[in-house]
Amino acid sequence: MAATTPLPLVQAAGLGFAHPGTPVFAGLDLHIVPGLTLLRGGDGRGKTTLLRVLAGTLQPTAGWLQRAPGTTVFFATLADPALDAVVARDWLAAQAAASPGWNADVATALQDAFALGTHLAKPLFMLSTGSRRKLGLVAAAASGAALTLLDTPYGGLDAPSGRVLSQLLAEAAEGKQGTQRAWVLADHGLPPALDAVRLAALVDLGD
Repeated sequence: MAATTPLPLVQAAGLGFAHPGTPVFAGLDLHIVPGLTLLRGGDGRGKTTLLRVLAGTLQPTAGWLQRAPGTTVFFATLADPALDAVVARDWLAAQAAASPGWNADVATALQDAFALGTHLAKPLFMLSTGSRRKLGLVAAAASGAALTLLDTPYGGLDAPSGRVLSQLLAEAAEGKQGTQRAWVLADHGLPPALDAVRLAALVDLGD
């Protein structure tokens, strides 16, 4: 019996975005299916902008994009100064409340793996960049979202946490984090720890 081709969660054609007089990217055709997609590009090539377009928080200026009906999306950045006074545990609770597929067991396991326990009672302004990033990764994994978007998630992580993330992404590529979940990893390139991982797709914005 032939293998079933997974249905795309996101399709786009001729996708582009430009600020007035300044193109960011153009002519992208996308077909995002469950598994792990790498969105690679150099600095200033539009990785974060494209993630925002995929998340629906930014509208493209050219082409079209369609998400499968009912596709839930997780994309969060904790760099917003407006979040500084929010306690880490409360931020996680808000993500859980907003995520119908939230998996509390996954959240607990990753909090332990990332050694976040002593930081959960702190406001976000007291957390390092790495600790904020780890908090976001806990929420991303536990959210159960069909489309999970990660923006340079290795930045600021210590080596043990980097290994935890690599294992998480390898499991995502294999469908162990949910067979209908599509993960998009935006980074400058594929991290060496993921060299053996089978990607669902590669989106290359150039250097």
